[in-house]
Formats: sequence, structure tokens, C-alpha cells
Amino acid sequence: MNYTIRSATENDFPAILGLIKELATFEKAPEKVTNTVEQMLMEKNLFGCYVAEWESGEIIGMALFFTAYFTWVGKSLYLDDIYVKEAYRKHKVGTALLSKVFEIARAENCKRVRWQVLKWNQSAIEFYEKKGAFIDGEWLNCDYDEDGIRNYM
Repeated sequence: MNYTIRSATENDFPAILGLIKELATFEKAPEKVTNTVEQMLMEKNLFGCYVAEWESGEIIGMALFFTAYFTWVGKSLYLDDIYVKEAYRKHKVGTALLSKVFEIARAENCKRVRWQVLKWNQSAIEFYEKKGAFIDGEWLNCDYDEDGIRNYM
């Protein structure tokens, strides 16, 4: 293994934001990323993050999550993004990051771990199903962006 999984620090925020932007490009929505390192610093108490660091010191992957509360089950962990740079995807980095998320969920006594995957991202779907995830194709996302929140009637 040529990488380690560790808790992210504030010094990692620029690299994490870079991964977020890379993921957004992969998901065909780079213009949707409005987050900044400054915003991450201000909001650092609202999320947790683990990074995968290659032996060279390069941050090659991340799992960013937060605690959520779902009415049907209670305390849960929401995995907002898990991403590994393409060149490192055959090294089980994603598996190690996902395992770390589940370690946290167990330690925090969470009743559910939830995340989303795009319908067209077949390799991710196969990865999650291989790990035992149930992919629910029935629920749809409902989102408001900043303008939508500001203009909500």
C-alpha cells in the first residue's frame, strides 16, 4: 500500500477543493462548485473529511461527510462526496475511504449511512453494490440553490 488514510486538516482544504472541482468536472457540472477554501474554513465544524495521501504527499482522494438526522431512523452519517483521482483508482483507495466512513458511523452509533450516485455512473454503482449498498432508484433529489433559497416565497 502506497497511501495512508488520515483525518483532513485545514492545510488540506485547497487539495480537497481541487478534488471537489475534479469530481464536478467528471460529473459534467464544474460550474456548480461555488465553495471556496475560505468558506470551508468558516464552516469546518459542519463536516468531517478523510483524505488519502500518496507516499509522495499528494492528496489523491477524499471522503467528506456530515451527521444528519433522518426521521425514520434517527442519527445518520451522510457521505456527501467520495472521490479518488483516476490514476489511483486501482489501488483500493475508495474501499479504504469508504471503510473509514463506516468506522466513524459505527463509532458514532449511526443508524444509517447514505449518499447519492448519478444514474449514469455505472462504475461507481458497481463499486457500491459490490460493497453491499442498496441503490434506491425511487427517490428524487429536491434542491434549492442560494438564489432559490433567497427567492423562496
